[in-house]
Amino acid sequence: MTAAALAGAACVLVLAVLAGNVRARHYTSVADFYVAARAVRPWRNGAAIAAEFTSAAVCLGMAGLIVTHGGPMVWYPAGAAAGFVVVLALVVAPLRRSGTFTLPDFAQWRLGRGWLRRFSTCWVLGIGLLFLVAQFHAAGAVTALLTGLPAWTGWLTVAGAAAGVALAGGMRSVTGVQAAQFWVKLVAFVGVGLVLWCTWRCGQVEAGLPGFAGYGQGDQSLPGVLAVLLACALGTMGLPQVVVRVYASADGRRARRSIVAAQVLLGVFFLVPPLYGILGRAHLPGADGPEVVLLLPSRMVPGVAGDLLTGVLSAGAFAAFLATSCGVLGAVSGAVSACVTRAGPGPFRATLVAVCGLALVLTALTTPAGSVELVLAAFSLSAATFCPLLVLGIWWRRLTDAGVAGGFVVGGGLTAVLAGLEWVGVKSGVPLAVAVPLGFAAMVMISLLTPGRIPRDVAGMMARMHLPESSAGPLIDRLSREDDRSSF
Repeated sequence: MTAAALAGAACVLVLAVLAGNVRARHYTSVADFYVAARAVRPWRNGAAIAAEFTSAAVCLGMAGLIVTHGGPMVWYPAGAAAGFVVVLALVVAPLRRSGTFTLPDFAQWRLGRGWLRRFSTCWVLGIGLLFLVAQFHAAGAVTALLTGLPAWTGWLTVAGAAAGVALAGGMRSVTGVQAAQFWVKLVAFVGVGLVLWCTWRCGQVEAGLPGFAGYGQGDQSLPGVLAVLLACALGTMGLPQVVVRVYASADGRRARRSIVAAQVLLGVFFLVPPLYGILGRAHLPGADGPEVVLLLPSRMVPGVAGDLLTGVLSAGAFAAFLATSCGVLGAVSGAVSACVTRAGPGPFRATLVAVCGLALVLTALTTPAGSVELVLAAFSLSAATFCPLLVLGIWWRRLTDAGVAGGFVVGGGLTAVLAGLEWVGVKSGVPLAVAVPLGFAAMVMISLLTPGRIPRDVAGMMARMHLPESSAGPLIDRLSREDDRSSF
């Protein structure tokens, strides 16, 4: 098992780094480097979005929750699908027409305050670090489980490969690698899952009795499931690694087509957690987390065949870690570097190294309590902060910078406190879903109390976002000024 697992992981990581460096090119503008010259085709963009979304939590963690808690956990992936419907209906085309590059760019452009850009960048960094720490911890757990090596070897391997891809050629390299990694994950997890399912149904091995384990994390109550669905549905629109894909499209119509493509691909992939959850409950009823997926081949098909299937799953798992990590690194580093210094590849690369290093430090200082919980915390934080900013900023002209700041403090602060209480094992008694309506309410109320802070050109901004490109004029790249152009 060890040799096959190492071979599978090594093949995926090495090929990804090579492909990322091959796609590196000579850049002539900021738009080229940060958003792949806004020339990513819809299906390629959709595959990259799907690759970012099918992280370790989806590929490995959800199957463990289904084994532990049964049927209610199957609804968790549905929240992601619902999230893209919300994004498609409310956000995609107007956000692309704004001509901004990142969520903090949009906040500054829409509200006209530079300090708000810096303020929102801090929240982007927090959400990104939650995702990165989740991926690194999951990579360490998989490495230790399959090879017996220390967990930190998994952290460093995924971090180094993700940084190598993002440093090579910015968003162009990241997009190409992520699109390829999605197909690797799909073929690996679906292919092995179907083999194991056929083995089980054909009666080649005797199945154990399905049952519920008496431990594991995840709230299977109706309020708990609804809170997760709400966090996933609304949090999707505020994830920096998803939003940057909107900016990489040529126009609003192609941005919408990218989201539709992502929905189709995710609909296929989300068959994976229930498939492995059913198999895990039959053959590994006491397993938890990544064990459910990665130990199934050796349990159901002993011998060389089982080892080979484990190697294929190892390749799929590391494709999941790498695709999400390089996407988050690229998106967060772009937002932070453009905020603290002049936009360009040099500051971007320096910021990326710093963000990756900070994520590794946080990984070392925390315990691997579960990637699912960290990812859900990131979704909840996004839902309580950037979701109200985008919905109100796009559709309500009376939004003010003071209202946005107040909404972030109320919604984001409450989410952070509740997530922290859950992390240390203290049940707050207040569902996380409360933070979302409070965040919206705070933004609306404070904005109504500060009408003097409404931007003067709000009518022009609303027209830019909502009129078709043919009526509002050509799209504007707001960071592609003459003084930002250089030889990259």
